[in-house]
Amino acid sequence: MLSYKAPLRDMKFLINEMFDYQKHYQTLDNGKNADAETVEMILQGFADFAENVLSPIYQPADEEGCHFNDGQVTTPKGFKEAYQQFAEGGWQGISYPEEFGGMNLPMSLNLIKSEMMGTANWPWAMYPGLSIGAVNTILQYGDATQKRIYLPKLVTGEWSGTMCLTEAGCGTDLNQMKTRATPNEDGSYTITGSKIFISAGEHDLTDNIVHIVLARLPDAPAGTKGISLFIVPKFLPTESGEMGERNAVHCGSIEHKMGISSSATCVLNFDGATGYLLGEPNKGLKAMFTYMNTARIGTGVQGLAHMELAFQNALPYAKERRSMRALSGTKEPNQAADAIIHHADVRRMLLTQKAFAEGARSMIYHTARYADKLAEAVVKGDEAAIKQWDDKLGFFTPIIKGFITELSIEAAKHGQQIYGGHGYIKEAGMELIARDARISTLYEGTTGVQALDLLGRKVLLQGGGKVIRDYTAGIMKWCGEYALDKEMRKYVWALTKLCAEWNMLTARLLLTARKDRDIVSAASDDFLMYSGYVMMAYHWARMAAVSFDKLKHGGEQPKEFYLAKTQTAEFYFDKILPRTSAHAESMTTPSSSMMQMQIEHFAFLD
Repeated sequence: MLSYKAPLRDMKFLINEMFDYQKHYQTLDNGKNADAETVEMILQGFADFAENVLSPIYQPADEEGCHFNDGQVTTPKGFKEAYQQFAEGGWQGISYPEEFGGMNLPMSLNLIKSEMMGTANWPWAMYPGLSIGAVNTILQYGDATQKRIYLPKLVTGEWSGTMCLTEAGCGTDLNQMKTRATPNEDGSYTITGSKIFISAGEHDLTDNIVHIVLARLPDAPAGTKGISLFIVPKFLPTESGEMGERNAVHCGSIEHKMGISSSATCVLNFDGATGYLLGEPNKGLKAMFTYMNTARIGTGVQGLAHMELAFQNALPYAKERRSMRALSGTKEPNQAADAIIHHADVRRMLLTQKAFAEGARSMIYHTARYADKLAEAVVKGDEAAIKQWDDKLGFFTPIIKGFITELSIEAAKHGQQIYGGHGYIKEAGMELIARDARISTLYEGTTGVQALDLLGRKVLLQGGGKVIRDYTAGIMKWCGEYALDKEMRKYVWALTKLCAEWNMLTARLLLTARKDRDIVSAASDDFLMYSGYVMMAYHWARMAAVSFDKLKHGGEQPKEFYLAKTQTAEFYFDKILPRTSAHAESMTTPSSSMMQMQIEHFAFLD
């Protein structure tokens, strides 16, 4: 059976010693609520819930799956009881205003909570996780009445939420969206259409589900400029905010999937359902990106979750499984063979998992501070600050989502490989991690979509590479602080060369794209992965610098913890970071080798 233990030491290392969250919290209006004692209580409390409530039902729920019967969805055994305990503990609303029933703590604590929840049981975590996007969207774009009616129930977890975007034949390309919204005399709208792949679209965990739905008004302009956003609840609320009559939205079916089988993925049919405009007409796409940024960071957390879970369960197996003798000499003479952790190739896989998980955690915890600032701006209604922090998050979002989730599949694969044949057997759980990790690269925009967003929109179109110049300037400034530090020399030198190369590659692609437009799409995946490896290298260098300092002067953790950090950083720079060379060479080759073949020549099967 899979097991999970919250990596509190590593979390506290980042919170207290790497990023100094307490100093950061002093810059936030709600930061005073997040004193060190409260943060410790949140970490310990939710670690207990994740380890002892969510983790034990993960594998059994995968075996059972969700049940569908005439539009009704029943979640696996234990899910409803776990959700009730979650809601009663007030966990859903830890980062939302007290006026709506929340704890008014910074959003970063919600992301840390999401990591523990998701690592213990990702499919279960999707049910309350989808509500977060609905809350954020209503909080920013809802009017006073909508906030009064919907937010208290969503924030406390009494109701749940979804985002209804995808339609058959219309995923990322929203130009093809067909769902219609017809205005009614009372100010409401009649919503007609079908949505597919709606996570948590129907279930038995809450009595009401609040759907955030994209649809077109009758007079809407063509394309994405004509999309509006609507609130469409399963049960229409009364004026006092209680559940009223059943709305005309029903679950037509649930998908039978490769993974996350205990998370209901629904087809929802809106058969003249009553909806309410959220935000301005024809401005739904802008509002939707509030949800998408939240969801994409959350999907990056999913990538981290699978890395961590694969590592945690591969490590004890590698210590116990014995096979052959180590090449450097017998390590366990009293045993028939040495534990496989003594073999260099097994260590390569374990260290890769460890480097990925701890590097990804650092990237996400850094980004979480921007999420704190954005959340504060939303609560204040400060449009200038919203744009400022949303733009900052915009650079990190595709890397957090695309790069980390791609690495999570590799980490899961290593887990299976360490188990050998047992990694293919359901009992061990490694195949479950591999199946559940796979979806993370697909929903909320595939890796290709994230890559094109990063290179095409964020880097080339919005400022001609300025975002890379600004980010690398920050790295270079940090490198300057450690230029004379002997222990940091190899990291500083490597990062200095990579910053120069990153800017050169960006400039080269910008120039090439003037004549070869396909180069942007052809190079985008390599650019995304290159960017991710460099960003993670920067985080590992910073973790190494902090750890070297703590080894000399003492810190919160034992010396062995900091030594392991420096050794993992060295492994990352020696064995993982060289991957950037291949991505750099590949992204600068012309697109012609991809685009020259005639479509009818791809296969000759007649």
